[in-house]
Amino acid sequence: MQAKDAGCMPGTRRGVLAKFFDWVKHNPKGMLWLAGMAGTGKTSIAVSLCRMLEEDPETLLGGSFFCSRTVNMVARTDVRRILPTLASSLAKKSSEFASELATAELKPDVARGPVSDQILPLFLRPLVALAAETRPIVFVIDALDECGDERELEDLLSAITTLKTKANVKFILTSRPETSMLGSPVSDGAQSDFFQLHVIDKAEVTDDIHRYIAERFSKNRLAKSWYTEADVAALATLAGGLFIFASTIASYVLDAKSVVSRTTRLQKAVSAASESTVAMGPLDAVYEFVLTRASDMTKIEPHEREAMQRSLACILAARMPFSAEGLAELLGVDVDFLRESFLRLRAAVHVPEEDNEPGVQTLHATFGDYLFQRAPVELRLPASLGNETLARGCLDVMRDRLRFNVSECSTSYEQDPPSIPGSIPLALQYACLHWIYHISGIPEPSKLDQEISEVFLSGFLYWLEVMSVLGMVRRAAIMLHFAAATVRHPS
Repeated sequence: MQAKDAGCMPGTRRGVLAKFFDWVKHNPKGMLWLAGMAGTGKTSIAVSLCRMLEEDPETLLGGSFFCSRTVNMVARTDVRRILPTLASSLAKKSSEFASELATAELKPDVARGPVSDQILPLFLRPLVALAAETRPIVFVIDALDECGDERELEDLLSAITTLKTKANVKFILTSRPETSMLGSPVSDGAQSDFFQLHVIDKAEVTDDIHRYIAERFSKNRLAKSWYTEADVAALATLAGGLFIFASTIASYVLDAKSVVSRTTRLQKAVSAASESTVAMGPLDAVYEFVLTRASDMTKIEPHEREAMQRSLACILAARMPFSAEGLAELLGVDVDFLRESFLRLRAAVHVPEEDNEPGVQTLHATFGDYLFQRAPVELRLPASLGNETLARGCLDVMRDRLRFNVSECSTSYEQDPPSIPGSIPLALQYACLHWIYHISGIPEPSKLDQEISEVFLSGFLYWLEVMSVLGMVRRAAIMLHFAAATVRHPS
């Protein structure tokens, strides 16, 4: 399954490609794992890297294998096909390797047998012939998370990480940040390098996407100009770091063949891309695949599925970025339990490594539109679920945390206000700032009247203290006015 079989986005991720190319030539480690959330451009990078390796006389692309569930070919998800494909590819490029492979005593069914039985005859023994090869021999395996058999995948990862040969062999692997990969030998920093595509600087990614859209549009000119530089910039920003979004929207626009229809589609994409089911079809397919796998009831308990859905709904409804620690407190769960509930959604949800670091976020803004509106019934979430969960969480946190001198000021004349908010837990800051907005976002806010009264009858002044320390006194007045119109006092 060679690189030409996979789709490519020309001109993309040049900075990332340069880093990987430099790694191939100078890094002594034999493996690099590129992990990225769904749609962040892993395959386009793998394709482009293969082309660069092919064209560079100082490297030897031994072979590539592009796994895929979308091409309707069992072979593209069969782990047992990977090593035979790579060995066959290298044999076509190296007569020495081909000669050793031809003389090897291969079992008739070795190409379809277990991975553990393939590594020795197909790789280890024939590679002896390339011990003197000065060029790095590179193998690229893309989208490993789309392979069907997790046990065979574990065997493959174990085989290539323990491959001991004098030949200068390097493996570059890409996948979503799945649990099966994270717990495998490829996550061992002593043996491999780990690169997370979705944590690259946002400005760098947006610049790459801008270049990609501009190139596609410029190659599809019509008799009359139909787009501007401002349109390209708007789409690049709208993509939110998601290459599959940029590719999907660009294809949607370019499918129109007249100036009028193409201009109409472009303006629709710039103003409200998520409203077009035609434009969002391919992206929705990615979302459905990720959620279906994450919700598989044969591998997850009902309460775990419910916790995952509530956590996801809260991220989508949040009014500012959460940390894992802050979200866990608002949900009333242990932070380790929260992280575990997101494990199966790592392809669509990014959770920072540090518990207190803000930045828990979903794949793209359109993910929420999909979950609330376009997803199949069994995957769809009620639009009010996040607001309801966070409203109750905010009230619980304020009831438990609000107290006298909550900001721990040594005097009422504290002269260093910027340092004070640090003494107030982030979950309490969020609760005090946003409780009313979440309450107003549920169908029947009056259901929480009793809980609201319990919090503010005893903690009103403490809440005002927090708002004052945060510099939000005017906002507090607005919130109270809003609350008076939204919340009824219990009779």
